[in-house]
Amino acid sequence: MSEVESSRSKPSGADAVADPFITERRGARFSWIWLVPLVAAIVGLSFIVRTWINTGPTITIAFESAEGLEIGQTKVRYKDVVVGLVTDIKVSNDRSNVLVMAQLDRDASHYLAREGARYWVVKPRLSLGSVSGLGTLLSGAYISADVSPDIAENPSTAYKFTGLEKPPAVTNDRSGTRFTLRATELGSLEIGSPIYYRQIAVGRVIDYALADEGTSVDIQVFIDAPNDRFVTSDARFWNISGINVSLSTAGVNVQTGSLASVISGGISFASANPANEIPAQADAVYDLFRTEVEAMAEPDGPPFRVDLVFNQSVRGLKVGAPVEFRGMELGKVYDIDLEFDDETKRFHVLVKTNLYPRRFGNAYDGLMKLESASQHPGSLLLGPMVKHGLRAQLQAASLLTGQQFVALEFFPDADPVEFDPKREPLVLPTIAGNFDRLQEQISAIVTKLNAVPFEGIGNDLRDGLKSMNAMLKEINTKVAPQAAAALKAAQKSLESVDSLLSADSPTGNNLDRTLRELSGAARSLRNLGDYLQAHPNALITGRASDRLPE
Repeated sequence: MSEVESSRSKPSGADAVADPFITERRGARFSWIWLVPLVAAIVGLSFIVRTWINTGPTITIAFESAEGLEIGQTKVRYKDVVVGLVTDIKVSNDRSNVLVMAQLDRDASHYLAREGARYWVVKPRLSLGSVSGLGTLLSGAYISADVSPDIAENPSTAYKFTGLEKPPAVTNDRSGTRFTLRATELGSLEIGSPIYYRQIAVGRVIDYALADEGTSVDIQVFIDAPNDRFVTSDARFWNISGINVSLSTAGVNVQTGSLASVISGGISFASANPANEIPAQADAVYDLFRTEVEAMAEPDGPPFRVDLVFNQSVRGLKVGAPVEFRGMELGKVYDIDLEFDDETKRFHVLVKTNLYPRRFGNAYDGLMKLESASQHPGSLLLGPMVKHGLRAQLQAASLLTGQQFVALEFFPDADPVEFDPKREPLVLPTIAGNFDRLQEQISAIVTKLNAVPFEGIGNDLRDGLKSMNAMLKEINTKVAPQAAAALKAAQKSLESVDSLLSADSPTGNNLDRTLRELSGAARSLRNLGDYLQAHPNALITGRASDRLPE
């Protein structure tokens, strides 16, 4: 019998105790504890789905080394926003570089996984011009990305890239204009060197490389907007690196730029025509001058080569020395070589120069009108000048340093030479310098002095001195005693004459009386002469009788 039935069989009454009502418990069909793993599964699945939705493709970037990169720690950033993570690093099969695999976000894959994207490692870098990447000292290195400007026109997908070893000087999202500067040498310029306009930094050097012919350096510069509008078609660029010291008649002139340009180099520019406000086209090519004076000077046009042959020493003449005419610089020396002439079997120095014909002024302009078809009318200008004695001569630029320059001067007495104004390269006749000519004259004098028979002259002079010595000895032994006796006799004669002419001697008295008589006779003759001059007829009539006073 069950408990339910027994309870029902008991009698009821006032004294009876009520038994509890017992019902049968049903078995549990579901436990709430199972909600925990279910929720965890749903959350995990949502994370998986979200990760799958946000995860983009994996790209491979090749670097020279993996310095500062760590798997699972190094981030990929674009404009300082995390867009990916480094998932693996390994060495390439040829061991030439390191392959870094990075997982990109799906949102960034449509512009980072495209051809033209650039990647580089951001880490602390110290140079003379700037300091970058200091923020990575605490956060660690990361990979930065840059997007190609024509990404909208380039839908090609790429998953393999070659990383940059240095950060690009200008990213593609930076507005501005690129230009090319052509210089003979790089100097102290480096990537990142500032570009100044009115002493305000408006750009920087972003790249440089040798020109195709190898005779110049092409320097790529970037001018930030809106300052790129100041670069006009007639803009002039010059180097302001370091300190420029010049000495002239006005004194010492020192020119220098900012401290950054002194240390890392710099370039400045200005417009030659302030009225020109038309901006230059992108990628325009300009010449980079050494100084502001050269940059702002009038254009000289293309130079032409002129060779000079010197048969004397050119010590003190350096590459870059000026070629002057009447004190005006016409060009510069760009090469000096020692050559051998097979005909004369002698060495000579070949000096190669570049002359700017436009510096001849009106003479060149007039010749251009007459000889417009000539490639270098300036060479035809030198023909008549050579006939009138134009020669190249080395002259001293400084007596202290011994430096020399090439001077073009007229020498009417110079020997005539053959000159071909159409020869290429043009060979201009030369003449020895003043100092060299002085040396030649001194050498000629020394040669003539060497031809004089000084030994024979010395022997003849020695023989003559011996003969003179013998003659003096004979005079001293023979002539001198006789001369002494003659002098004594002459002295005695003079003493006798002195005694005769003394005042107390009779001879002296007689002589004195004779002289008085001669004086009286002379006085009478003078009176007679005066009377005859007054009475010339007295010679015929005689002297008139004296008249008695009445």
